[in-house]
Amino acid sequence: MHTSLPEFDMPGDEQVHLAAESFRLLADPTRIKVLWALLQGESSVACLAELAGAAPAAVSQHLAKLRLAGLVKGRREGTFIYYSAANNHVRGLLSQALFHADHLDRDIPAEHGAARPTPHRPAEA
Repeated sequence: MHTSLPEFDMPGDEQVHLAAESFRLLADPTRIKVLWALLQGESSVACLAELAGAAPAAVSQHLAKLRLAGLVKGRREGTFIYYSAANNHVRGLLSQALFHADHLDRDIPAEHGAARPTPHRPAEA
């Protein structure tokens, strides 16, 4: 039935697997808070822990998993590592998820207009 539709398209198995893995890693409130903070600029583990209301050791573990998934990147400066979101795809993914959650929370129809504000994009160095 679907294959008879002119514009019907299904993603490949590998693409579906990688997308599911990204969603799996985002299925944690602390990780969402950490990523949202990183979309506003790079930060240290200690600062992210304070913003997320979590222990630095826990945030460090979350960051390690997010880094392996390609969602965040780190920059070493001496003994410190400063983290940032990996790219604008992360911004879109998280913004859409929060926009959707906002609509569910306030029982707003999906078609309703105003998009959730997204964090500003810092100037590239």
